[in-house]
Amino acid sequence: MRVALVAMETSHLSDTPGNRRLEQVARGLAGRGHEVTVFCTQFWRGTESERVVDGVRYRPVTIGHAPSSFYASLPAVLARYRPDVVHTRPTPPGQVLAASVGGTLARAPLAIEWYGDEGLDTDRRLTRAAVSRPQLVVSPSELVRTRVREFGVPGERVEVIPESIDFDRVREVEPAREVDVAYAHPLDGSANVESLLLGLAELRDRDWSARVIGDGPQREAYERQAADLRIDDRVEFVGACDRERRLAIYRGAHAFVQTAYREYFATELLWALACGCIGIVEYQAESSAHELIENYERSFRVTNPQQLADAIVDCGEFERLSVEDSWAGYDHDAVAGRYVDAYERLTAEYGLL
Repeated sequence: MRVALVAMETSHLSDTPGNRRLEQVARGLAGRGHEVTVFCTQFWRGTESERVVDGVRYRPVTIGHAPSSFYASLPAVLARYRPDVVHTRPTPPGQVLAASVGGTLARAPLAIEWYGDEGLDTDRRLTRAAVSRPQLVVSPSELVRTRVREFGVPGERVEVIPESIDFDRVREVEPAREVDVAYAHPLDGSANVESLLLGLAELRDRDWSARVIGDGPQREAYERQAADLRIDDRVEFVGACDRERRLAIYRGAHAFVQTAYREYFATELLWALACGCIGIVEYQAESSAHELIENYERSFRVTNPQQLADAIVDCGEFERLSVEDSWAGYDHDAVAGRYVDAYERLTAEYGLL
């Protein structure tokens, strides 16, 4: 299958979760042997007409950041490429409109990757017009799917395909020393580490240890709070950590606590569950984390610090694991297969129009 991904700004120019997800889709498809080309603003120096990264071909539509030129040039570029599917993101809306015209010229259906971090409120009217064009919208969670429908997209045109992880990598990393509780999130205004700390403080009279992964503007405040609660000797703030270190911590942890206010998809929770952690999720209206554990036995859903503390105690009912094979369905290759299935349905339906 020949797939055209349209991203005026790739993660090389704008490193956002949504851009990274679209590029992971590209790598996953390329890894399954499909021809994948990302049409973008040139992000590399020099005169190369294209660049190949991880099996994905990047072709510049424009050299510099010039949205109007990008929109004007894209349809003809896509028509010449003649993809089976065109896949883009909902912002900027002009990118969608241009991709739609290009898809029509190439006789290819249009899909949109709607991650949730797009910041659409400033262009709601234009966004509504743009998202009326695609035959398929992909979201990472039911939470985001609901947001998509609020823009007038019919529910039958929205498909939930989750984030993915490298399951082989989970198995390869050696577990770190054992710890009872792990937490991971950028330590910003949405982290809500205070719920975790208040829950742990309820257990002062018990023997436990915790590691907080992440860095950010609220780190010092959270460290002070741990000291004020007199639990700082058992809560270790380890900083941002790379993926290898995170996996080692998760494989050595008994439980992973998710309390953040906002998660379009709880990727760190997914990694931790694959590493055998028991999932403890505090329900938040702006977070999809509870969706991951809805039907998972080794988990608890809570609504306040006292329930969180009780859940940590109740984790003793479950044995320690360092890998959980039931999450292998979220491996990069498996999730890429779900995109292929969606594309095949899409092209079959488009051929009947």
